[in-house]
Amino acid sequence: MNKPMKLTLTEELPTGKDWVYECKYDGFRGVLSCNKDSITLMSRTGKDLTNRFPEILSWWSYYKKVLQSETPFLLDGEIIISTTAFRTNFEALQQRGRMKNKETIQQAAHTRPATFMAFDLLERKGKDLRHSPLSKRKEELHQLLSSNPGCVQATPVYNSLDDLTELVVSHLAEGIVAKHKNSTYEDGKRNHSWFKWKYWRTVKGAVTAFTPSNGYYELSLYEDGNPIPLGQVKHGFNQEQTSTLQDFFKKHGHTTGHQYQLPPSVCLAVNCLHAKDTELREPMFNAFRFDLTPEDCNSRLKQWDLSNMPEELTFTNLDKPFWEMSDLTKQDLLVYLRMMAPLLLPHLDKKKLTIIRFPDGIHGESFFQKHYPDHSPDVLTRWTEGGESFMICDNWRGVLWLGNQGTIEFHIPFNTVNEEDPNEIVIDLDPASEDDFQDAVFAANWFKHAFDDLNVTSFVKTSGGKGIQIHVPLPSGALRYKETRALTESLSHLLVKQDKERFTTERLKKKRAGRLYIDYVQHAVDKTIIAPYSPRGREHATVACPLFWEEVNESLHPSQFTITTVPHRVATHGCPWAQYEYSRQHQDLSNLLSLVRH
Repeated sequence: MNKPMKLTLTEELPTGKDWVYECKYDGFRGVLSCNKDSITLMSRTGKDLTNRFPEILSWWSYYKKVLQSETPFLLDGEIIISTTAFRTNFEALQQRGRMKNKETIQQAAHTRPATFMAFDLLERKGKDLRHSPLSKRKEELHQLLSSNPGCVQATPVYNSLDDLTELVVSHLAEGIVAKHKNSTYEDGKRNHSWFKWKYWRTVKGAVTAFTPSNGYYELSLYEDGNPIPLGQVKHGFNQEQTSTLQDFFKKHGHTTGHQYQLPPSVCLAVNCLHAKDTELREPMFNAFRFDLTPEDCNSRLKQWDLSNMPEELTFTNLDKPFWEMSDLTKQDLLVYLRMMAPLLLPHLDKKKLTIIRFPDGIHGESFFQKHYPDHSPDVLTRWTEGGESFMICDNWRGVLWLGNQGTIEFHIPFNTVNEEDPNEIVIDLDPASEDDFQDAVFAANWFKHAFDDLNVTSFVKTSGGKGIQIHVPLPSGALRYKETRALTESLSHLLVKQDKERFTTERLKKKRAGRLYIDYVQHAVDKTIIAPYSPRGREHATVACPLFWEEVNESLHPSQFTITTVPHRVATHGCPWAQYEYSRQHQDLSNLLSLVRH
């Protein structure tokens, strides 16, 4: 197998009508060869990865009847495990690459499947396309994979660098690739037709050791005067910087074995793609930071640095306690919102937003706000209706600006501003207390089975409080509010009839007698529900967290999902609602419609 074509690293991507752009995913470069009866997945170095990724074998088993007439074809692309549409989990992919046990690999493929993002088509029907212009190869690639929603997909192409940059920055993705439309494919070569730009995070640490044999400098953070390893850096220094730093080590440091060690004094800024524990991903020296002391370089600064907050916004009072019992501050809220904005924003899109602000944390005064704030910078959208100005939050900077204003909770209606009909059904299951949470688990599964019987796809999340909420995405204009009310009311009463001792639709809390309240009334015009992934203004900083249906069991508890656990959970397991929009567009409502329109 010939080696894949290479990319040239640049700090400034070319622009103009002759260039197209695509996301640079952080994964394994791979070449996928599809023949009539088999497929082979090879790494860029020629290692056979086919058996490491059985989900791609399963894809071929499912689609080969559709694609067999196109064989043999050869795809160049990136193997990734995605966290959002653009951000990937490279560490999880590395773990997959090291797995050798067949059962372990199969389990990982089921719970955290990888995706092959194809960005080039080198052969089709046995014909070599390498000498065809990129634009032609891209056109044929998208024709080939156009109807495929599975784990082999064509990488989206953008004509606007600005549009893609906004997406990459908002998702905290790896970077951008620029390719000349007329470029041919040159195996194993690097030229000026393909460029890559990396979206660096810049972290700071005190340099504490130098190993002459490999040229690596070790960096540390400091917490309460104690060093915490940050990572190593070798590349990015010019000759003068290298000489200066090495001379400083020899003059002020001491040797331990084959290593120079230095009392903390000099701080460096280092570019990287991310930092995990004691390892920096692709570290590159950025600058000496003589304005910082080693004590300035702590874990909270690292947390902030890795978030790449927008420079055009001003953030204040970052150390203000917001959840005192959990020792969480306003900075923790903002970092959570920065990480999760790509998954929160699709649910806020084109919807009038109601927020709950806690300017002094959850133990201070709080208040609702639904009107457009007059002092807002240009990060929110104003929507005027009935002489009132409402706010729509449709970008990550708006989420962060609201967070800086003390916004913890984001509540949304059930329809967009340009439609009168709901674009989702939501049923709120509210148990009498947190101790009765298993009643909500039972009811949630009951509703899932009811929707399954109707051949309708449903999704589930915690409320962030003591309850569970069921969401059913709806295509545009599919149902009227009166029809969704008829459905949810009928189903709710059916469950109550089944077990009147545990469930009720009684609105008055004093009459519920400890039973779980099935709130279908809340699903109505001008009513709102907590948005998926929104934090809650409650103790322990819980989150309204999307779940996998198999998690809704006796082990589930709402306290498991907080602003500190949810980002790691999504990076590790993926977003349970990743197919929410796909389900909306492909929802089969025929059985449901016959039920409500009989």
